[in-house]
Amino acid sequence: MASDGLPPLEGHKRKKKSDNGSRSKGGNANKSKVLVDIEWFTSSGHSALQQGDSGEALHCFKKAFKAAAEIEEIRVQRACAFNLGAAYVEAGKPQKGLDFLKKAQPGERGERVADLQFNLGVAHEALEDQAQAAGHYLQAARLYRSQGDGCSEGDTCMKLARCSLRAKDWTQAAQNFQRAGESYRVAGRLDSAAMALKEAGSHMLQSGSFTADDIITVFTECLELSVNIKDQNTLCKLYTDLGLSFSQLKLFPEAAECYEQALPLACSKPRRLAVVLQNLGAVHNTLSQYEQALDFHREAAALHGSLGSRRAQGRCFSNLAFALSQLENLEEAGENYLHSLQAFKDTEDFMGQWQACEGLGTIRMQLRDPEKAIVYYKQALSVLSKCKDSQSSAQEQLVNKLSEALQHRLSLNQRGPVSRRSNRNIRVHRQTLRITDRAELLQAHQVRKEHVKGEMVDNDSQAGGEGSSSGADGEQKRQSEMMTPHSHPRGQHTDRELHEISEQPDEHDPSPTENCHQGETVKERTTEVNGEPAQPGMSNVTNHSRHEGAAPVLMKLRSRLCTVM
Repeated sequence: MASDGLPPLEGHKRKKKSDNGSRSKGGNANKSKVLVDIEWFTSSGHSALQQGDSGEALHCFKKAFKAAAEIEEIRVQRACAFNLGAAYVEAGKPQKGLDFLKKAQPGERGERVADLQFNLGVAHEALEDQAQAAGHYLQAARLYRSQGDGCSEGDTCMKLARCSLRAKDWTQAAQNFQRAGESYRVAGRLDSAAMALKEAGSHMLQSGSFTADDIITVFTECLELSVNIKDQNTLCKLYTDLGLSFSQLKLFPEAAECYEQALPLACSKPRRLAVVLQNLGAVHNTLSQYEQALDFHREAAALHGSLGSRRAQGRCFSNLAFALSQLENLEEAGENYLHSLQAFKDTEDFMGQWQACEGLGTIRMQLRDPEKAIVYYKQALSVLSKCKDSQSSAQEQLVNKLSEALQHRLSLNQRGPVSRRSNRNIRVHRQTLRITDRAELLQAHQVRKEHVKGEMVDNDSQAGGEGSSSGADGEQKRQSEMMTPHSHPRGQHTDRELHEISEQPDEHDPSPTENCHQGETVKERTTEVNGEPAQPGMSNVTNHSRHEGAAPVLMKLRSRLCTVM
């Protein structure tokens, strides 16, 4: 290529001065030709990246880098190394990309330095070196701020927050998300600011290092900015996430309002609609608005059933059963507990099974049928022992209920009518029953006594916590504990939990999974070539992050929150 610009080999007899002048002129022409080629390859490479063709982009940037080696322009060579390194990272070859990025030393302008630090962060993040990645992102964010580039600063803070999440530093993650929101707002990207503040508030909740007022302030700002979000799917996700967060703050009216805002936005996605209906019904249960909750429970159960989400359907049946029991429609409540029990058996959900059995036992006691109540309470205790995360307070509560049912059956047997013709035989039979009842009653008391003895130290150290109460008080305190968003055990859900919005079906459900992910970007801005800045380019690099799990909601014994996914 370089030989095309050389002058013809004539005029050897010219003076040395004239010969040098010709060579200088020819060298400049060759250099100009090379620079033109570099600019063309660079522009083509960025166009390929924008179209998602990383292979073609690599080809173009390699050509540009090779051409740059033919001229003595260090600045141009560094620019081409910068672009080729970024392209390698984008193509899924972070180590090769890192090697070329290191060859791109800081240039004369701070803009190049910021982009270089950003791309170095992306490369280290891809290599799972989170500490190095965070260091480069932090430098990039500071440089972008000094340049007044709020958009790039916001993007970088979002990446920095993801690094904090992988390190499980929820406090630092919350602060970085909050800084990203502020940067986006200054730059006029109000929709991005709202989503960043939503993430900030969620992780402030999980951190435990922030006051409720601080968290509510962030969520309030988020809601104010949400009017700028035009995409319905994004807005729906924001409202549903806020609904869960307000529930964790025990602000149930605000949670209900968020879910109501999300309801019309979720209609185009059945799985998301089912979850919104389910959570909306659960919040109404929490607010003791049982009549309003019934239709939401029924619609959610039907929709989950049509989607093949059997476990979620079981939770909705359990929700519905609880609401009906509070409205004293006991027979229908019992039927729905039976539906939920079968659904939990189908999906091997032991936690759901023991809670459904507990509900059935309570219903039978209200219907003055202690015999069946005893059967269900025993079944609940049996299934509870299979739960890996079973709580001592739950076992104690079931033992108390079983003891109460046994005492009630004993009192009924003692008051039974006596026939004159077979008085002696009946008296013997009743005495046998009384001995049996007392034996079971003593056994139940012994279980409770051993349980209390084994938990005494723990209960004393957690005064007011789950393990320190029994009976109705224990139920009320146990259900008053809120779940935190990223203890995130998403596989375990109870009928005292609110479901974090997700479009993923249960692991036992055959329906396809829909994932909601946010894409992150790599800075592919071309550095200066021949004194002129080339056109900036961006390419998507998706980073999946889940902030998984939900936690029990504050409930009294008579208004507990039933199954939510």
